[in-house]
Amino acid sequence: MTSITIRTSAPELRTSCAVELADLRPGTRISRDFALRLMRCQEDDLPALLATARAAKVKFKPGVITYSRKVFLPLTNLCRDYCGYCTFRRDPGQPGAHTMTPEEVLAVARAGERLGCTEALFSLGDKPELLFPEMRGILRHLGYRSTLHYLEAMCELVLRETSLLPHPNPGLLSAEWIARLAAVSPSMGLMLETTSSDLLAPGAAHDNAPDKVPAKRLRTIEEAGKQQVPFTTGLLIGIGETVEDRVDTLIAIRELHERYGHIQEVIVQNFRAKAAIPMAHAPEPSQGEMMRAVAVARLLMPDVNIQAPPNLSAPYYEELLDAGLNDWGGISPLTPDYINPEKPWPHLEELRLRTESKGLQLRQRLPVYPEFLPMIVSRSGLLAEKLQAARGCDGLAIEVRAA
Repeated sequence: MTSITIRTSAPELRTSCAVELADLRPGTRISRDFALRLMRCQEDDLPALLATARAAKVKFKPGVITYSRKVFLPLTNLCRDYCGYCTFRRDPGQPGAHTMTPEEVLAVARAGERLGCTEALFSLGDKPELLFPEMRGILRHLGYRSTLHYLEAMCELVLRETSLLPHPNPGLLSAEWIARLAAVSPSMGLMLETTSSDLLAPGAAHDNAPDKVPAKRLRTIEEAGKQQVPFTTGLLIGIGETVEDRVDTLIAIRELHERYGHIQEVIVQNFRAKAAIPMAHAPEPSQGEMMRAVAVARLLMPDVNIQAPPNLSAPYYEELLDAGLNDWGGISPLTPDYINPEKPWPHLEELRLRTESKGLQLRQRLPVYPEFLPMIVSRSGLLAEKLQAARGCDGLAIEVRAA
């Protein structure tokens, strides 16, 4: 197994941020330098940091924590990128390598529909046909020219044949493909992960991942903004980045949102070590690091939905609510987390009880957040019709009792 070199920050000098936190009003714009100081603040200041982040969340969306009930559709796990932390991807012929057929896609979507799901999350490797002739053969057999053409068709199939709304995560996209996928899905996503090009160096997490060049990912996110596509992105912590890199990644997302207003959700996702990856022995971020990252994300972007996957912070994931989180992301009552299969989703009743233990109400949302619905439902066509049928008067999902 190839080993991975993990970069580390210089020893951190913990400084007091108590005075600035006491003076900080919810919604106030904070600078990069202050965000970095908050990431490094003394342990004694952590309660004040969390309280300030919670106050910002209350001002943004008081009383409610949302989640999206979904089915996870791994359209293909063939991928031309080799990231040091990934167990999802496969090469052709490897155990578990699979590309879903249209019949499989529809069967899972319909099963999810019966369980009250409203989101069909499509995850897939990035343009595997560019590397693997086997994938080109699969696509020819299915009748499509590329993985993106196949994804487009499967989004349309789910949209047409079920009540589920597609949310694709297809990797890098051109302006043309953003427009094409936006016609069959109300939102889409691409994790920025990091703005650090150092992780492309030999031995680093992205050294053999041509689609993880930060500038390319930023271009995709920006193009989605130009086209006013509701977009999910975020950072991945614990893959060899420094604390400065974490702040810079959040700042880059904030700048794009300030320019285009299209970032509907920022995910703060923590690396989890697994046996069969090059980063098997890399240290995982601590719960404290996650709390700081979520809190700083909230303060940097007080009017943006901040999400962290609860299954990756189990068993004490409800503590993340103390850091200003307002969404749990996609939770499936049917399909596993294919990216982290060893970390099962929490049962929805448990999620509700844990959320209520913090004095908050759990509500189901659609894959597109209520405040972004107007830019979609104002259009004509099947997508707008499906959204209108799925949303309640508050823009959240009309919760359907599972069959």
